[in-house]
Amino acid sequence: MREFWQNYIDGAWCDGGAGRIDVIDPGNGTVLAVHALADTADVDRAVRAAERVHASRVLVDMRPMERGRMVQEMGRWLLAHLDEIAEVLTREQGKPLWEAEIEVKGAALYFEYYGNQASTVEGKSIPLGAGYFDWTVNEPFGVSAQIIPWNYPLEMTARGVAAALATGNACAIKSSELTPLINGYIAKAAEAAGFPAGTVNVLCGLGQDAGAAMVSHPGVRQIVFTGSVRTGIAIATAAAQNVVPCVLELGGKSAAIVHDDADLEAFENDIRWGIYFNAGQVCSAMSRVIVHESRRDELVERAKNVAQSLSVGPGIERTEAGANMGAMVSEAQRDRAAGMVQEAEAQGARVVSGGRKLNRPGAFLEPTVLDGVTSDMTIAQEEVFGPVLSVMSFRDDAEAIEIANSTEYGLVGGVFTRDLDRATRVAQRMRAGQVFVNEWYAGGIETPFGGFGKSGYGREKGREALWNYVQTKNIAVKLG
Repeated sequence: MREFWQNYIDGAWCDGGAGRIDVIDPGNGTVLAVHALADTADVDRAVRAAERVHASRVLVDMRPMERGRMVQEMGRWLLAHLDEIAEVLTREQGKPLWEAEIEVKGAALYFEYYGNQASTVEGKSIPLGAGYFDWTVNEPFGVSAQIIPWNYPLEMTARGVAAALATGNACAIKSSELTPLINGYIAKAAEAAGFPAGTVNVLCGLGQDAGAAMVSHPGVRQIVFTGSVRTGIAIATAAAQNVVPCVLELGGKSAAIVHDDADLEAFENDIRWGIYFNAGQVCSAMSRVIVHESRRDELVERAKNVAQSLSVGPGIERTEAGANMGAMVSEAQRDRAAGMVQEAEAQGARVVSGGRKLNRPGAFLEPTVLDGVTSDMTIAQEEVFGPVLSVMSFRDDAEAIEIANSTEYGLVGGVFTRDLDRATRVAQRMRAGQVFVNEWYAGGIETPFGGFGKSGYGREKGREALWNYVQTKNIAVKLG
């Protein structure tokens, strides 16, 4: 673990104009490393470097298959350095080492997938009758600004950067100040794959400084952001001043509707992955379970058993996949989640299990289950972003759907039932961009992901994501 990490701008590692920032290990609360902190001048250099690459047409003029091979090579480089990358990720983000390894492999998979898709972004010919030849081409926007969250800092960077590069864009990436170390490996992967200097620029900066400068920069032509609704609104407002399109993924308060015929034994695995993976710090986490009143007591007992089966401690000590959970990303995030549990209890919810900070150094919160949650409670409406499961109940399908749709969010949802007709009807009525049936997180990188309502707009993952990074040009020729 190096003591000091730098930004990567225009093919060179460099210090930051805003000084340096400590990176804290949430597993023990100590300083892990120091990272260069970018200022507005650093952002300007990064965007202008990316602009220069785009203006040179070096990426656009490549055969798409050749560009795709370079994108794939980035994924192979990450896999070749998996052990090193996973350890850094665990130490700065807090997740168990085995979860970090999954994230590195997931990041590599995005480069493989979008590298394969590079040659499929095709135009079309449009018949206009005799005397004309008309066709469309899909051109990259130019500079894609990517504002990266801290919960999956490597995988979410890969998700956007892979699609951007596959379509011929250059990138300026602002990592989170909580997890800035890991994105340096994206720069190294791009360098190893042979992308020209300035194609991929990575810097760490504060949102109100570097982030604001990046999204308002006149050289930025497209923005990708994952984070809070409030910040998303600010980014969309700034982007509108330059008429720049955005992809916004702004979190959720996602619900699983569990019907009276659901397999609750199998559902225990969905609880494990849906709310306690990455300590619940997942935009599409299964934060609400809406269960039929006839099965409520059984589900609450099973959820309690799952929560209490998890060993919680430093991620670096949790090398094997299983019943364990790491730290949250910071003590501030942990305290916020614990405070929301206390507020829920004051509003009438019952803490079935957990809800307390661990009496040890580090940002640890016990896996938590709340029963008796109702839609008017804060915890039923606002995203916790922590290992806190809220259990609610319903009498009939109409009430279940009403509860599920009662928030301003609409990212994902779930339906658990043996009745496929019922599952289909309910899924069609849920206000969510993606609905899982009988398995939380069913799907993959091939399936489009994005929200309704205040969960944002635009789609990531799948082929749909490619269209975020290109604009259509029509060319009409009058034949002689």
